[in-house]
Amino acid sequence: MIFPLLFFSASFASCDKDGSAPGNPNVANNNNNNPNPTGRQMRIKIGTRTFTAILYGNATATAFKALLPLTLNMSELNGNEKFFDLAASLLVNAANPGTIQTGDLMLYGSKTLVLFYKSFPTSYNYTKLGRIQDVAGLTAALGSGNVKITFEVE
Repeated sequence: MIFPLLFFSASFASCDKDGSAPGNPNVANNNNNNPNPTGRQMRIKIGTRTFTAILYGNATATAFKALLPLTLNMSELNGNEKFFDLAASLLVNAANPGTIQTGDLMLYGSKTLVLFYKSFPTSYNYTKLGRIQDVAGLTAALGSGNVKITFEVE
């Protein structure tokens, strides 16, 4: 009977009070694999187009939301994504999603914001932030080069 009680209390000691893993302040236990958005909407403006995205219910998405509004000059990479290196690191809980979907908004490492505009399999790890609900016209709006994108709370 004492063993389960010790195991249970030890499991609480494995995380800091703020939800980060001990020893690494940039790693969060933020349920990165939650496939269902929480209903937190944000607007993503690209030129004359506006897209609605849903932020996931994790610590990284919450920290990103606190930075909004942001207008970023995002760079083209690999013909399938736009990226921008944020000034400060965010908490991470990176995992391999297996397949990137058009409209995914993720964090690569602790500082690189990535917006994907094509679906493809990946071997890289990302922390999920959210995704664009209706991706119709996203690829055309982003174009083939660098682009200015505004992220704001709806």
